[in-house]
Amino acid sequence: MKNLKIVLGIGVIAIASFFVIAADHIDAPAVKGGSSDITDFYAFRGQNTDNMVFVANVQGLLSPSATGSAKFAEDVLIEINIDNTGDNVEDLVIQAIPKNGKMYFFGPILPSQTGIKSTIQTMATVGGVVDITPYGTNAIIGTNASMSFFAGPRDDPFFFDFAQYSAIIAGTATDGFKNPGADTFAGTNVLSIVVEVPKSMIKGTGTTINTWVESKRK
Repeated sequence: MKNLKIVLGIGVIAIASFFVIAADHIDAPAVKGGSSDITDFYAFRGQNTDNMVFVANVQGLLSPSATGSAKFAEDVLIEINIDNTGDNVEDLVIQAIPKNGKMYFFGPILPSQTGIKSTIQTMATVGGVVDITPYGTNAIIGTNASMSFFAGPRDDPFFFDFAQYSAIIAGTATDGFKNPGADTFAGTNVLSIVVEVPKSMIKGTGTTINTWVESKRK
C-alpha cells in the first residue's frame, strides 16, 4: 500500500446521457508546468450506452516536439472519484498510476479513506493494466472485466479562444465570442488517462453521479 496526498482537484457532475467539463490549463502556481497538473476532466456515456467513460488529461500545452519525451510521473496518482449517493463524498474510486511504461488501474472500489489523502488499492479485484502508448503510434487499448483502458499522448481536445476571452474581460472587445473563433490550444497535446466502465459497476441509489478527479503525489 502507498499513501499519497492531494496536489490538485477538478470537479464535474456527470449525468447519464450528458457530460459537463471543467478546465485548468497551467494556471495553478503549485503545479504549473508539472506532471501533476490536470488540464481537463471529461465524463460521458460510451458508444456502448451501458458504459461510462472517464478521461483525465494532464500536462497541457505540450508542443509536438516536447510530446515524445513527456512522461507520466511514477510518484503521481490520478484518482477518479465517484459519488453515487448524492452526499458529495466519494463512494468509489478508480486509481491510475504508472510504472515502467505501463499504467495500472485499480477499481472502481470503495476507498479505504476519503478526502485529501489516499491509499493505492492494490488489492482491488477489478481494474487492469495497459502499456502506455508512445507518441505517434496507434493507440494501445487494454481490456479486463468488461472495462477498457488507455494511457498516452493525445491532441488537446479543449477548444478555447483565449484572446477573445481576454478582450471581453478587459472590455475592449467589439463583440462577443466568435463562431467558431480561434482555438488557442490548436497544435498542442496532453497526456490522457482513459477508462471505460460498465454503469453497473458504479451505480448508486439515484440516476446521477457526481465525479471529480485529483492528482496526488507520494
